[in-house]
Amino acid sequence: MFIAQQLKQDFNLYSGKHYFEDSVKTDFSIGFINEVNNIFFFKNKFLYQTGKHWREVFKDNILVLEMNPRIISNWLILLIRKIINKKTVLWGHAWPRSGMGSKSDKLRHLMRLLGSKIIVYTETQQKELSSLIKNKPLAAAVNAVYYKKEMQCNAEGDIENIIYVGRLTKQKKPLFLLKGYHQALDLLPKTSKLFFVGEGEEKEHLSEYIATHNLQESVKLFGHISDYNILKSLYDTSILSVSPGYVGLSITQSFSFGVPMLVSKTENHSPEIEAVIESENSMFFETDNINDFSKQLLKFYDNKKFWISQREKICVYCKNKYSIESMGKTFIDLIK
Repeated sequence: MFIAQQLKQDFNLYSGKHYFEDSVKTDFSIGFINEVNNIFFFKNKFLYQTGKHWREVFKDNILVLEMNPRIISNWLILLIRKIINKKTVLWGHAWPRSGMGSKSDKLRHLMRLLGSKIIVYTETQQKELSSLIKNKPLAAAVNAVYYKKEMQCNAEGDIENIIYVGRLTKQKKPLFLLKGYHQALDLLPKTSKLFFVGEGEEKEHLSEYIATHNLQESVKLFGHISDYNILKSLYDTSILSVSPGYVGLSITQSFSFGVPMLVSKTENHSPEIEAVIESENSMFFETDNINDFSKQLLKFYDNKKFWISQREKICVYCKNKYSIESMGKTFIDLIK
């Protein structure tokens, strides 16, 4: 939205209805996204896109493509643009999920070589990639959720709940969070609650566990919430958020409201993990260790005054590094 407002008629965005994971969907209601057709192969492992975006391939423009080797049509577009000498920017993860130096990175590196410029998700990835690619422009566009003016924190009133925001998938481990919370429940404040915000295939399992253990008063399943004010009100009463699986964009969302996060230690985290400053905006628990999770969870309540006092500092830190304005500027600068 920010880039569209800034560039107006000089900006076009194209997207399919959903990503490789069905739970990642495009919100066409915002009005300026052009829909294209996603054709998936081999059980959603590969993707080819058809549609009006192919008209952009031959124009004298700046074309930004997702840097994902699994999108077959992007390879073809890169090759065509290379042959006709048009500028093509690649945007995405610097490395595969398996990490730097993995076998699959050889394919990603070939894609990187075809691009005119590379934009990655974090400054950390930019620095890492600069040691591998010496003669190509590199930039970072940190993933962001909110504008600076929307990043506000609350440090007053009843702040004692726990919040999880994200997709309810096995990889994100929401059921582990629910079980860990249940184990610690008797030692938590009597009025504290656990909030789940999101949708996914694990929602049914969460509902079954809640019903089986009579946790209806303590655990709330809200489903997907897009309304900023409702979401902020949930964060405002939460002493912490939790990432029971790998960290994603929800960490900067949490920090936007000044809420610290309890993070699983040895997951294959997304690049947003760079935002973590242990003991300042986050704490870690031993991955898949429910006893250590409960122990670290209780520490947040033992040190409640400290974490409440940190909220403004956490919010300002996020405002300075992870705002929509900061992210959008990288793309706006492409045509300046």
